[in-house]
Amino acid sequence: MILRQSLRLASLRFLSYRPYSSASRWRPMKELQDGHLETFRNEAFVPSKPILLPRKHFFELPAVQKWFLTPPTEDDGAGTTLNRNYLDQFGNAVVPLEFTKLSSESEATFHRAEAPLAIFLQWASLASTDIEGRLYLAQAPFTSLPKDMVDDLPTPEIVSKAGTGDIYDTNIWMGIPPTYTPIHRDPNPNLFVQLAGKKVVRILEPEAGDEVFARVQQALGKSGSAALRGEDMMKGEERQLLEAEIWDVASNAYQGPAGYEVDVNVGDGLFIPKGWWHSIKGIGEGVTASVNWWFR
Repeated sequence: MILRQSLRLASLRFLSYRPYSSASRWRPMKELQDGHLETFRNEAFVPSKPILLPRKHFFELPAVQKWFLTPPTEDDGAGTTLNRNYLDQFGNAVVPLEFTKLSSESEATFHRAEAPLAIFLQWASLASTDIEGRLYLAQAPFTSLPKDMVDDLPTPEIVSKAGTGDIYDTNIWMGIPPTYTPIHRDPNPNLFVQLAGKKVVRILEPEAGDEVFARVQQALGKSGSAALRGEDMMKGEERQLLEAEIWDVASNAYQGPAGYEVDVNVGDGLFIPKGWWHSIKGIGEGVTASVNWWFR
C-alpha cells in the first residue's frame, strides 16, 4: 500500500512539472485600498478577482470581541482562548464536528458527526497543537446556531449590497491548529473573515485549479467532484495528493500552476470569487476561528 502510494505521488510530481520558479508560484494577494462598497464592487466583485480587504477591517465584529477570552492582538491573535463564560450558554446547540486523527501512518482517520457545541468547547479548552486526535467545528451554518450567536456576526455591507443581496449560506469554522481544508471551489462568491488566530490561504484561478484537481484524479485513477470538504478529500490517498499539490515543500520543486498566498489574521477579510480554487490551513497557537458568507 505504501509503495503504491509512493509511486502514485512520484507519478503526480512528474505530471505536475511546470517551468515556473518556486519563488513565483505563490504571489502576494492585492490589498484593497479602502473598504468602501463601490471600491470593493469595482475592483473585486464585478471583475471577479480575489482580493484582501484592508487589514483589520472586520475587527469590530461583536464575535471578535465577545467569543474569546484573550482579546485578539495587533499581531496574529496567538494564544487566544475561548470565552467560556459567554459561549457556554450556547452549549446545547447542535453543530457539525469533524474528528481527525493525525499520525505518521499513511491512512488518516476522519469522521463527521452532529454533536452539542459543549463537546467542542470542552475539548478546545483542553487541547494543544501537538495532540494526534482533534476536533474541528467545520462549516457550522447559521441555521444551527442560537440567535444571540448569529447576532454577533451581522452581515457586512459588501455582502448585502455589492450584488443582488442574496445570501446562499453563512458558516463558522473553529478549531485548534493545525486545521485544514483541501483545495476546492465554491459555487458562489465567498467573503471569508478571520475572527481569531491565523490562517494561510492559497488560491488558484479556475483553469489552474481545474488542472491540479484533474491531475490528482488521474493519479488516483478516478473521476471525482470538487465538493467542499468531501469526505474523500479528508482522508487517505486523495488527501495526501491534494495536500502535496498545494502545500508540500516538494510541490515548489515540481512547479505547479502559479497562484496567490495570503495570511489572514484576526479582523482580516478575504474575497474569493465564484469558481476560484482555494485551500486553507490554520496555523499558530491558540484558537483559530473564521466566518464566511456565500452570496450573490
